[in-house]
Amino acid sequence: MLLTITTTHRPATDLGYLLMKNPANVHSVSLPFGDATLFYPEANEERCTAAITLEVDTVQLVRGKAGLEDQYVNDRPYAASSLLSVALGRLVNTAMAGRSKDRQDLADTAIPMEAVITPLPARGTSDLIERLFAPLGYAVEATPIALDPAHPEWGDSPYVALRLTGTVRLAALLTHLFVLIPVLDNQKHYYIGEAEVEKLLRKGEGWLEAHPDRDLIVRRYLRFRGLMNRANAALEDRVEAEAPEEASARDAAEDAIEKPIRLNDQRMERVVGLLRELGASSVLDLGCGEGRLLRELLKVPGIRKITGVEVAPRVLAAAGDRLRLDHMPDMKRQRIELLQGSLVYRDDRLNGFDAAAVVEVIEHMDAERLPAFEAALFGHARPGAVIVTTPNSEYNALFETLPAGKFRHHDHRFEWTRAEFRHWGESVALAFDYAVRFEGIGTDDPTHGTPTQAAIFTRAEASDTRIAA
Repeated sequence: MLLTITTTHRPATDLGYLLMKNPANVHSVSLPFGDATLFYPEANEERCTAAITLEVDTVQLVRGKAGLEDQYVNDRPYAASSLLSVALGRLVNTAMAGRSKDRQDLADTAIPMEAVITPLPARGTSDLIERLFAPLGYAVEATPIALDPAHPEWGDSPYVALRLTGTVRLAALLTHLFVLIPVLDNQKHYYIGEAEVEKLLRKGEGWLEAHPDRDLIVRRYLRFRGLMNRANAALEDRVEAEAPEEASARDAAEDAIEKPIRLNDQRMERVVGLLRELGASSVLDLGCGEGRLLRELLKVPGIRKITGVEVAPRVLAAAGDRLRLDHMPDMKRQRIELLQGSLVYRDDRLNGFDAAAVVEVIEHMDAERLPAFEAALFGHARPGAVIVTTPNSEYNALFETLPAGKFRHHDHRFEWTRAEFRHWGESVALAFDYAVRFEGIGTDDPTHGTPTQAAIFTRAEASDTRIAA
């Protein structure tokens, strides 16, 4: 079996630093069932590829197993499986953990990556590979392998040659492969016990909790109901880590800084105004929190469909309580829906909307997850228009209660200047065929600008609702 990992990041040879493996050398490890080797078939400034091959000793593979006195023929030695995951754990464990002795900044950065695996078992429905990898931000190309090229009438085997491309941290790519290769194969070559739960939780941290097919992944990875229940309970605890009380505390902390200028009210008023100008009749509120914008949208008669999306179920439940959904008149209740979901995963439920609002949300994301968010929203859901607001860090100097150099909330991963936000917005618009314009919300200071900055994206083909740039 063969796995190749390629990058075109400049200089591409930095891949050697990320993998902690010198491109000039061949690196091998001995495993209980064979030998794994890592080498570089190409390594230059423009393109670098690391190849991992696994040669399985069929005798070692069955030696010591009770009742297996004779060798038998199966696909274990020849197809990517849990054997390859074990090899990855031995060969590139440090890289998988996201550590790099000489290039830690790069290890923390999403870069262009391509992974090719062949042959890969894909036991399940025809869309299984797409369902597993596409929500993680990868472009997926799976080429079926014929049972026998000499007899095309026999059809395809359950194996594919898989190519994944995306902008992602190397550590994330390796952990995705480590978990999902055995999931696709739907079996492991070793005993599955309690240790597998801890391994899945460790390797799935930060992406498995909100994956649309989380239950399927857990079921195939662990197989046994008791282990599955334990893993799912732990994953639910992670998803619900930001309880409603914590969300309220977050809002209160930001309000304490921004309240003197009624900034939140001004944001809500302007976003609703923009949605009116766009003529949107169906609106997504992504990262809806406890429902502030949803409440304002319900006051607009022309908006017939309103959907709020939030990752934490308890925060979503709090939104329902604040909106009094259970006591809402039927005609009004039919206009609104609350969905639990992650903003960095592709979700077909979010397709077909006139507009999406992302109000004070992106600054709570790790920067490395922004490409996945962009692909999920602008590339997959593709609403006719997208309104994104975020703090203008230049204005922070005018908040008397905010210490110099501090963000407006401790959970903010970044706060952008106007130039940084404009660069991001223009890059997204160019990549996904949207037009974009920018404006400020709040009092405009001649030196520091406005406290909130907004980008209004309109899809190029949605000319009937486009706001002129």
